Amino acid sequence: MRDTQQLQPLVAVTMGDPAGIGPEIIAMVLGENRFSQQYRVLVLGDETAMVRAMGIVGKGDPPTRIETVELESLGGSGPFFFAASSLSELEVTFGQPSDAAATATIDFIRQAVRAAQNGIVEAVCTAPVNKSVLKRAGFTFPGHTEFLQDLTQARRTAMMLSGASLRVSLVTTHCALAEVPALLDVELVAETIRITHQALADDFGIEQPRLAVAGLNPHAGEQGIFGDEEQRIIGPAVVQCQQQGITVSGPLPPDTVFFMAHRGRYDAVVSMYHDQGLIPLKLLHFQNAVNVTLGLPIIRTSVDHGTAYELAGTGKANPASLREALDLAARMAQRRRERRA
Repeated sequence: MRDTQQLQPLVAVTMGDPAGIGPEIIAMVLGENRFSQQYRVLVLGDETAMVRAMGIVGKGDPPTRIETVELESLGGSGPFFFAASSLSELEVTFGQPSDAAATATIDFIRQAVRAAQNGIVEAVCTAPVNKSVLKRAGFTFPGHTEFLQDLTQARRTAMMLSGASLRVSLVTTHCALAEVPALLDVELVAETIRITHQALADDFGIEQPRLAVAGLNPHAGEQGIFGDEEQRIIGPAVVQCQQQGITVSGPLPPDTVFFMAHRGRYDAVVSMYHDQGLIPLKLLHFQNAVNVTLGLPIIRTSVDHGTAYELAGTGKANPASLREALDLAARMAQRRRERRA
């Protein structure tokens, strides 16, 4: 077997929904020819969509097409393309999702995870999917994160959104806001803190991570006046993690903690629910935030936006989030290499 340590890290990129902007933003990033010195790229996607996207973007050479995802076929600098599907023009019309494209989308992810588990790629970066379209095709998971957790049999995961000046990880993710208080418990909050701390130390290169934990209620409950989840659940979880040697503060008022993190006091904020963390994150980093799944045995990053069907086929989509997601995946892979050395 080839010694892959002698080559740049290889990152698998899944196309996402072929009817969305995934093919185009991939083609745009490939056309920049900016990453070859730091990492290599393997695209897993639909051939029809990829060829068409390269034509729309109109720059850069097409990636090297490979017939099988094996180490022996990935010895060059790339970028490489594996046609995990070859849908018809009708099945992959830009801006018009189809069941066939949704089924292919699921398979792209499954094959990329398998390649990571087999050591063929060192990280997986995913382009956007549409959850409602996947559900119509029989997809039973709320999103990418839960599917990846099932594929890798990870015990527990956490979603982190990362930008240049703010990182947030989420205790709960895709659920109704009314369900959040009942979902919270001490162990869930503590485990999210621990997973976040470990990722910052291992994959982000932060030797002594400083974490903040947001309260659930206004003013972090104001000592029980506006809710007691801080006293019953969040506070005890913070104390538990402090006793384990983690530098973590909270629960802190949600209306100020993100500002303090943005100003550099904390390396990440653990948020209680989806929009609590993502509203400030997207306000600051709407175009270039990266979604990272923490707690998996493999590295996975993703764009922090949707399929944007209305832009598909126009060549006007912004590739910034994909560019950042690829760069972060490669940096994480390099740090894991260094820890193994």
